[in-house]
Amino acid sequence: MIQIPEFSDRYSLYTKNSNPEIYNQQITFHLKTNTMKRLILGCILINTLFSPCFAQKKQNVLLTVGKQRITLDEFLRVYERNNSNIQDSTNKKTPVEYLDLYTNFKLKVLEAENLGMDTTAAFRNELAGYRAELAAPYLTDVSYNDELVKETYQRMLKEVNASHIMIRLPENPTPDDTLAAYARLSAIRDEILAGMDFNEAAAKYSQDPSAETNRGDLGWFTVFQMVYPFETAAYTTPVGQVSKPFASRYGYHLVKVNAIRDAEGDIHVAHIMKTYQSNATPEQKNAARRVADSLYMLIQSGADFAMLARNNSDDQRSAEKGGEMPWFNRSRMIATFADPAFALQNDGEISKPIDSGFGFHIIKRLGLRQVPSFEEARRDIEERLKRDKDRNEQSQDRFVSKLKTVYPYTSDKVAIEKNLRNTLSALKKDTLEIPPVPNPDILLFTIGKASFTVSNWIDFLKKQEITSLPKDSLRLAHLFKSWENERILAYEDSRLEEKYPDFKSLMEEYHDGMLLFDISESKIWQKASADTTGLEKFYEINKQKYLWPERFKGMLVQCYNPSIRDEAEKYMEMDIPVNEIYDILKLSPGSISVTSGVWEKNENPVVDYYYWNGPLPKDWNNRTGFIQGKMAPPEPKLLDEVRGYHIADYQQYLEDQWIKELRKKYKIKINHKLLKTLTDA
Repeated sequence: MIQIPEFSDRYSLYTKNSNPEIYNQQITFHLKTNTMKRLILGCILINTLFSPCFAQKKQNVLLTVGKQRITLDEFLRVYERNNSNIQDSTNKKTPVEYLDLYTNFKLKVLEAENLGMDTTAAFRNELAGYRAELAAPYLTDVSYNDELVKETYQRMLKEVNASHIMIRLPENPTPDDTLAAYARLSAIRDEILAGMDFNEAAAKYSQDPSAETNRGDLGWFTVFQMVYPFETAAYTTPVGQVSKPFASRYGYHLVKVNAIRDAEGDIHVAHIMKTYQSNATPEQKNAARRVADSLYMLIQSGADFAMLARNNSDDQRSAEKGGEMPWFNRSRMIATFADPAFALQNDGEISKPIDSGFGFHIIKRLGLRQVPSFEEARRDIEERLKRDKDRNEQSQDRFVSKLKTVYPYTSDKVAIEKNLRNTLSALKKDTLEIPPVPNPDILLFTIGKASFTVSNWIDFLKKQEITSLPKDSLRLAHLFKSWENERILAYEDSRLEEKYPDFKSLMEEYHDGMLLFDISESKIWQKASADTTGLEKFYEINKQKYLWPERFKGMLVQCYNPSIRDEAEKYMEMDIPVNEIYDILKLSPGSISVTSGVWEKNENPVVDYYYWNGPLPKDWNNRTGFIQGKMAPPEPKLLDEVRGYHIADYQQYLEDQWIKELRKKYKIKINHKLLKTLTDA
């Protein structure tokens, strides 16, 4: 899916752009090789993802380049897509024109392959990097991920107020520990359902340290503020009810949903804060209030809010910015501050001093933005989901489960359990020398045509830092599950080219696009820039191509008065320098003002007036001013004046010569009968 015509227009890989200004910019762009390569390959990817798929059909061969055979179907697929991407109809190519460009492209790629450019470690590593990026969408449950995005957005529209009780698990929990935690929470839940107040139960039983002060009350929160299992329980438990026990990475929980409200979006405020200590006396609090009240009166009298914040606010971080705070929603701020902030109705409105429990605040509303639409929020949600460990694991589990139904999958649970017991025993001794195994090649599981044994598992462990490996059964079982998932995903990854023709085609195009770039850089761009002697010779042959038009070369002279003007013009016509004219006429500094230069038509209104019949400029006085110089006929621009243009032309010259060599070197065969069917259509 290489965009030959489009590349030709943008980067001169194939034909020179007719616009010299654009072409001159291309030279600089060519030198930024990494940026350009990413852009070229990015264009390939974008146009592939948003173009229709074409089934591979058995067709007659249209073109043979060397030993490579290109079918009519392959050619048409690329031709039709690239022509559809060209907005200007005058730049669209006929099949014959396009075939010529396509042949040149194939010749370059073939030459790069024969030079071994696709066998270097750098090339292979870079291609592998692109492949990993391209393979990612094929190695995930797209439909489930889309469900997660929609689920997350629906939760963004609401905020939940909840309380919780947590029972922690020991660092190395056993199955009995897990069962005991679940049973204990179930018993606590029964007490609550029988009438015990949830918050009293939290204060009595919860092992969350904050429960001592908040009695389990978490306040308001929204998506991404809690771990995913906790968030899900909070959003799916009806208001007023208590969830069943559920696990997170921190332990087991019960959640009671106290209330749900609509999200109000994010607010942007500035504030002035006067703090008091947590153990402040009433007198100390009143002292802070009086200072806040006096500042509020100053604001009401017209004082600048930002300046008062800088000079008086005890919140140093925001004070430096005139009191401005980052955007926040209700759930991310304590209610004693958030509620009065969101109560402000208009931008610029200022609250009276309010007590947050930490100090007194004067709040000024700067802006309010509603919850974005789904389409506006989608990209941000997708990025945040990628960074969410719990959601990623759940998505991967779903996809692996699907693969287990697509391919033949077997798992020997007895062998796995025995293997994990042996592994755990070895790890507790800080060694990976697993105790004697009757058969290290005993199968643990199979997927498709791939089999994984005890030896494979041990090899995986030996690549890890032994100090980072778990020494408890639960975490070791989780590690094994992760390893099994990775192996199954790797198996699917290895079959992408075979399974998805469009992926195979895309990888071939990335391969060819990278080779195209590398060989063009080597054979054309770098050579054109570095070959000083060749460029100078090329310039001498082609310098008449870029000419200066007729120009005025001389000086614009303004004098202090008409008499000085007459004398100065007389001496200048005798080629006497201005500094000598000053001495001859005994003039004071500033009596004569001279501007020297070279001007084309329409570049200077004074020159236009004298030589091209332009109007008299309003700021020019004929009685005190004149011009001195002469017209220069059209002449070639110097190499340094148009180096970019000549490098571009030299590149095209080198490419033309190179293509001629390649066409002699490699046999090209075109099925003209088949090609005629395109021109007749």
